[in-house]
Amino acid sequence: MNDLYRSVVIAGDRGMLAHALRSTLSARNIACAGFDRDDCDITQIDAVRAWFDRNRPSLVLNCAAYTNVDGCEANADLARSVNGTGVGNLARACQEAGAMLVHYSTDYVFDGNARQPLRPSDPTGPQSVYGESKLLGEQLMQQHPPNRWLILRTAWLYGPNGPNFPSTMVNLARQGKPLKVIHDQIGSPTFTFDLAEATMNLIDADADGIWHLSNSGQTSWYDFTKAILAEFSLQTDLAPITSADWKALKPTSAVRPAYSVFDISPYERLTKKKMPAWQDALHRYRLMVEAAGTP
Repeated sequence: MNDLYRSVVIAGDRGMLAHALRSTLSARNIACAGFDRDDCDITQIDAVRAWFDRNRPSLVLNCAAYTNVDGCEANADLARSVNGTGVGNLARACQEAGAMLVHYSTDYVFDGNARQPLRPSDPTGPQSVYGESKLLGEQLMQQHPPNRWLILRTAWLYGPNGPNFPSTMVNLARQGKPLKVIHDQIGSPTFTFDLAEATMNLIDADADGIWHLSNSGQTSWYDFTKAILAEFSLQTDLAPITSADWKALKPTSAVRPAYSVFDISPYERLTKKKMPAWQDALHRYRLMVEAAGTP
């Protein structure tokens, strides 16, 4: 077994992605520990160093983040502290401890104006506080790089054990609520369990640097919603709406990228593994949540 797996730690271990990572590690017979903000405040470097001194991690998977995109607009200092400073603190502690750091970033670091799949080398240009704070985390991590590190940008993430877009649509449809969903934002939904598996594949392939990971294929939020309703055998009134109309309805909401499809071919070439199509991932998500008795 890779010596990096000697002491695996998940930062932000109560969330949706952490749940998938724990399950994926367990399937590989790899033990892991974890901490959340109650155990260690990543925005405080002394707290992070003290936690590292006690636990001696060899690999840190950072799922800790302030992910309320609209909330970030109203709480910019908190967003920059958690998504920016906190990541820099983890990087410094990993550098000092000789541990590898895997950090998860987002499509929101881009301006959304591209019209072909985005590569890690493409220029960034966040249009929201959330995107700015996540880009700051990437920059601080690279200013204090551990001996080995990965920044994994992903998009439209969903999965069990946390609030997510499919569960919201399913719950609203079951209540008979009409849905208005944006049709002019294009991206690739990403299932947490597929992202977790891809993470392990990159680690095992000795990858480092910045990578783009999502399920394959592309869709709009509106068409994704149609697929969700069909997958869960639900019907309700569903109407498309433009980003501009949504912004008029929700003037304090963050600006989302109009286009954030990723070029995942470098991952597939290196690992010789295909990322599953988003439609297949949605099907497996339904089977998983129905088996667990959750929406």
